[in-house]
Amino acid sequence: MPGEREQKFMQYAVELSRKGMESGDGGPFGAIVVKGDEIIGEGWNQVLTHTDPTAHAEVVAIREACKKLDSFQLTDCEIYTSCEPCPMCLGAIYWARPLRVYFANTKEDAAAIDFDDSFIYREINVPHNEKRIPLIPLHNPNAWKVFSEWKESGNRNLY
Repeated sequence: MPGEREQKFMQYAVELSRKGMESGDGGPFGAIVVKGDEIIGEGWNQVLTHTDPTAHAEVVAIREACKKLDSFQLTDCEIYTSCEPCPMCLGAIYWARPLRVYFANTKEDAAAIDFDDSFIYREINVPHNEKRIPLIPLHNPNAWKVFSEWKESGNRNLY
């Protein structure tokens, strides 16, 4: 059951969401990565500032934490985010592999303020050629050759 420690970290993530909103960096979203009792990464939505659609709070915080840890894994870490992660951030979270994620507002709350990602959740299961942005297979034998060479190499770092 979340307690005072978790509430303290969530409050900090919420303060980051306000900071980003008030500075005009992007939407009202903030996130932190915590290891033990230390904040090792923080972020707020910076899509507008960086002209980067991937500069969501969770992604910014994950990037900072991974750089600090010198690792692409967030082993033994927790993420606190002011809102339930969007599909992109959820993917980044799974790749980073933290222990858990705490969130304040829900995706329905985000939709109520015009940040509605429900169409992306639906698009994931739509056949490629029926997606709003079609995904078109374009076979290239050299692409598979690179994959094969990587699989056979002795210098692989899986993540």
